[in-house]
Parts: sequence; structure tokens; C-alpha cells
Amino acid sequence: AFSPDGHRMASGGDDGTLRVWDATTGAELRVMQGHSGRVNICAFSPDDRWLASAGDDSTLRLWDATTGAELRVRQCHAGKVRCCTLSPDGRWLAFGVSDGALHQWDITTGAERKVMQGHAGWITSCAFSPDGRQLVSTDSDGTLHLCDATTGTELRVMQGHADWVTSCAFSPDGHRMASGGDDGT
Repeated sequence: AFSPDGHRMASGGDDGTLRVWDATTGAELRVMQGHSGRVNICAFSPDDRWLASAGDDSTLRLWDATTGAELRVRQCHAGKVRCCTLSPDGRWLAFGVSDGALHQWDITTGAERKVMQGHAGWITSCAFSPDGRQLVSTDSDGTLHLCDATTGTELRVMQGHADWVTSCAFSPDGHRMASGGDDGT
């Protein structure tokens, strides 16, 4: 993941570490330890205050993006955390668990905001729309689910992939979505 200003990158490893790098020189700036298994995903908050990470140890962790201090840990008893994304205002963290539930977490309080059901398989990626009003998530069954980020109401289920959908994104204006999958599309 790139920091909002593009000066730093973060990466998760099979060794359970989260590393921050200088994007220009490639120098390692920081190593953060806390996960006991592979780190599947990491994301910077839009205001560059936080760095979130999620992993096979069924935890979601929130770090101070400047100091590397661990701020919060969320244990997800339902399974591995496969994806996470921060809302454009940096207030909410959405994450998908291998049991098919999409959660939203209030970053400032640590309280759960919503749990959205509807996926038949593992949630493999998720993204907020640029205005933060919608949330799209992808599934190992080849579908994309679009929901209202405030109410959790499912707005649409999209099909078209013949295998796992592994990535999704909104266009900058929020009018289009793109997805990629293991079927080569």
C-alpha cells in the first residue's frame, strides 16, 4: 500500500511483520510486529494518520502510521481476515472475513458499526466509493456485492467472473467499478 502522499509504502509478509519503506529510495523505515501469521493486506488512512493490517492470525490491527505504535487489535473469531479498506474520511475500517461477513469498525472507538452478511464464500477484497456512501466487496464464488455503507443494505449482487474475484476498485468519480479475478478477467 502507498501512503496518501506517495512517499512511503507498506507491505505485509509471511513472517507476520508489517514493513514501511521509503518509496523513493527503497530503504526500510520501520518493522512492526504483532501478527502471529501471514499479513494479507495493509492500508493507509486517507489522512495518513493510521495504517491498518489484517492477517491469517484472524486479527485486524491499527497502527500509528508515523511512529509504528500498535493502537488497536481486533480479534475476528470467525476466521482469517482477507481484506481491509479505510473510508475516505478515515473514520471507518471495513474488513472481510473468511466466513463471508463484511464488518465495519469505528477506528476512534474500536466499536463495530455494521456486520453485513450475504457472501457465500470468502470475502477477498473490499473498497469504499470515493464519497464513502457505498462499499463493494468481492467473493470467492465469483460475485461482487455492492451495499450502502451506512445502513449495510445490499444494493446489488454482480456476477460475471468464473472463479474467485480477487480485487475491486471504484473509479475516482465513483460512477464505475472494476474487478479482477482468478479467471483471468
